[in-house]
Amino acid sequence: MNLNEIRYSRQHLFPFIGKSGQERLGKSRVAIVGMGALGTALANHMVRSGIGYIRIIDRDFVEYSNLQRQMLFDEKDAEQGLPKALAAKEKLNLINSSVMVDAHITDLTWKNAEQLLADVDLILDGTDNFEVRYLINDVAVKYKIPWIYGGAVSSRGMSVTILPEKTPCFRCLFPQAPAPGTTQTCDTAGVIGPIIQVVAAYQATEALKLLVGDHEHLSPSLRNFELWQNDYSEINVRNAKNEDCPTCVHHQYDYLDPKDKSDRVVSLCGRDTIQISPAQDTAFDLKRLASNLSSIGKVEETPFLLRFYIDDYKLTIFPDGRVLIQGTDDPITAKNLFTKYIGN
Repeated sequence: MNLNEIRYSRQHLFPFIGKSGQERLGKSRVAIVGMGALGTALANHMVRSGIGYIRIIDRDFVEYSNLQRQMLFDEKDAEQGLPKALAAKEKLNLINSSVMVDAHITDLTWKNAEQLLADVDLILDGTDNFEVRYLINDVAVKYKIPWIYGGAVSSRGMSVTILPEKTPCFRCLFPQAPAPGTTQTCDTAGVIGPIIQVVAAYQATEALKLLVGDHEHLSPSLRNFELWQNDYSEINVRNAKNEDCPTCVHHQYDYLDPKDKSDRVVSLCGRDTIQISPAQDTAFDLKRLASNLSSIGKVEETPFLLRFYIDDYKLTIFPDGRVLIQGTDDPITAKNLFTKYIGN
């Protein structure tokens, strides 16, 4: 018996997977968007289950506040401020070296979404914002790729499985994103670790069903969980298709081809941080920037990002052109700092 037969022996015994299902898992390609709480839990399940290829996508870096619920990271990752995608890849490689983990330290946007998502068998949602989910939905519908939505905040969570051409799409179920500031986030309402594991467990189980071809047992419902108050509910959404849906009926991919292609300036709710992503493809020379900035403020260099401290602000600069400006929630202040220290 080889090592993989030993590793997956308990899945081989599970009648809905077996050895033939395990072979299908080994040939499968999965993308996970976001390496926060849900994303790390999902990646852990996928790697341990023996998915052959996993692409992980995340724009952020590890902080101490992540360690309470983001199970792949440790204190060393936070001390070093490692990009989450890289830190996750290192842990996942130690768990199962036979799985190809392809890490991308980037923000998923209309510019790169098709490149990063269109060539996989399944997309798993580990994100924390609606705009990215609509973007995932556009790619999934356009390329007929199944995806599994999940979300969690406080002690509440939800999940639903979306099969293009067979089920309502995400935009059928949620026609419009909530207005900024109208919904709770982990940074405003907190979150407990167990709700992450519950939502991820349902997402991961649906993923395994899809990848081994067992569509008969896929859930037809949008599931809602409230762990602290012991509530659980399901809404059957199989007949909830919007016959006038812009995405899955009229094939208008508004998030893949936005009308506004200017620089994206996003407030990261509860973090006193503004993210600026240039509209045009940009590649920063971090060493050159560090040399320019070191004479006017404190600079910390890593192979993956640059931190620049000036007055009461911290600018975290990524090679792909993104900048996190911490210390303000005012977009105008953030833009001024970006222009002043980095340029147009």
